[in-house]
Amino acid sequence: MRILIDECLDWRLCRSINGHDCASVQMMGWGGLANGALLKRAEQEFEVFLTGDLNLTFQQDVRQFNIAIIVLHASSTQLRDTQPLMPKMLALLPTIQSGEVVGIYP
Repeated sequence: MRILIDECLDWRLCRSINGHDCASVQMMGWGGLANGALLKRAEQEFEVFLTGDLNLTFQQDVRQFNIAIIVLHASSTQLRDTQPLMPKMLALLPTIQSGEVVGIYP
């Protein structure tokens, strides 16, 4: 599965996503794109968008995009707070569907 990590998260989360193809917004050269433009681009190359932006679902009609969105509800977007959520995220991948938005909590 191809997973795109939002620029608000540490790109090093890719190291915890074994068995999947992972890239960050920065690696793709898409830094600074507004959420709508970013999701439009991401849906063409990725199956999952991983973010820590808790407001994303309020700012965009995310169900219009052909990509699954996973929102990490950590105490911050720092690696030390998001890294522990990676096992739950990996467990979710086999069942997540395009257009679905799922939150992961500590």
